[in-house]
Amino acid sequence: CKCRDEAVRAVGDIMGRKIFGPSGDKILIEEFLDGEEVSFLIFTDGETVVPLVSSQDHKAVFDGDKGPNTGGMGAYSPVPLVTPKMEGEIIENIIKPVVMAMKEEGNPYRGVLYAGLMITDEGPKVLEFNVRFGDPETQSIIPLLKTDLLVPINACIDGRLENVSLDWNEGAAVCVVLTSGGYPGKYEKGKEIKGLEGLSSEKEIHVFHAGTVCRDGVFITSGGRVLGVTGIGSSIKDAIENTYRAVQRINFDGICYRKDIGAKGI
Repeated sequence: CKCRDEAVRAVGDIMGRKIFGPSGDKILIEEFLDGEEVSFLIFTDGETVVPLVSSQDHKAVFDGDKGPNTGGMGAYSPVPLVTPKMEGEIIENIIKPVVMAMKEEGNPYRGVLYAGLMITDEGPKVLEFNVRFGDPETQSIIPLLKTDLLVPINACIDGRLENVSLDWNEGAAVCVVLTSGGYPGKYEKGKEIKGLEGLSSEKEIHVFHAGTVCRDGVFITSGGRVLGVTGIGSSIKDAIENTYRAVQRINFDGICYRKDIGAKGI
């Protein structure tokens, strides 16, 4: 919230109107952080930390980061803002202290740790942690990974992550989320999805199903976030072009998507 009146309205929506149900029974008021948001994911076996390439989610529903927040309208990876020096600072000052503290408390964490960060004028600051992969960040990260994904996952389980290094493809990936009209508010389901034919044969394109069902061989919308379309390119600009070329081939009644995913990276 960028002003007091907006904050008061938000509290009224959450605690008065209960727009998030019982999860809004308690709230935490935090400092407003200004900057660019970055998602930083790592593998850990409870001691060793192995980072994935950085990514940036686009939470607001409309172009230019306007409108209400969503579960994510798209993402790109890697983020040029996160230099090798900054990545080192994030690992040493944010990630490792958390991993080590959990170990010292007798609760070693194994798996994927996702730090939602704001890159402020004072440096990276923590917005949140999630104990999972990010959505839709992962759809732009994993297509760049050359190493078999099971290698670091098994190493986390077995406590031998120190022996693992990840190999990455050069270039960038951009994921654009296609949503049902009205999302993140009320939306209709049951719309036939057209245009998916042939996309699976294009090696630079990945289509991830989210809010879909298949009936008699026909894909139908069944949720707010329907599809994630990821394109790979030699640069962020190329990845954007590949992604939106594929997006334009897909259609369903009420389809919505942002048209500026990845633009910040350029």
